[in-house]
Amino acid sequence: MFKHLLLATDGSELALAAARHALELAQAIGARATAVEVVEPYPYAGVGETWQPSRGDRQDHLASQRRSAETAFTDIGDIAKERGVPLEAVTSDERDVAQAIVDSAAACGADLIVMGSHGRSGIAKAVLGSVAAKVLALSTVPVLVVK
Repeated sequence: MFKHLLLATDGSELALAAARHALELAQAIGARATAVEVVEPYPYAGVGETWQPSRGDRQDHLASQRRSAETAFTDIGDIAKERGVPLEAVTSDERDVAQAIVDSAAACGADLIVMGSHGRSGIAKAVLGSVAAKVLALSTVPVLVVK
């Protein structure tokens, strides 16, 4: 059975719901957990060849992303404490979110990845892609997607 679960979060309510399911499972089987949030790169990098965002803009973006991760980790940590599940929290700053999740699972030795799916469809899915689908394609360990 699973011994170490990786909980991928983006700070959303859906990710928190997935974490609740994962921590309930971890409690039932005596597993430990690691929560990971990928700090997204500055969204306007590379928009134009001559335009470059100010260092302050990048730092503000990074600080906002880190605050979001801390909030998510606090919420997940509270649930883990209630359930008596050992939890570690890590952040990643890779450009590709799906690859960052898979790499984080390998780095911490997780044998199950648990994540939420935002359930995009149609054009939104085609344009934005699905992180969950990419993780499923890239992962060498099982992935539990919570909707």
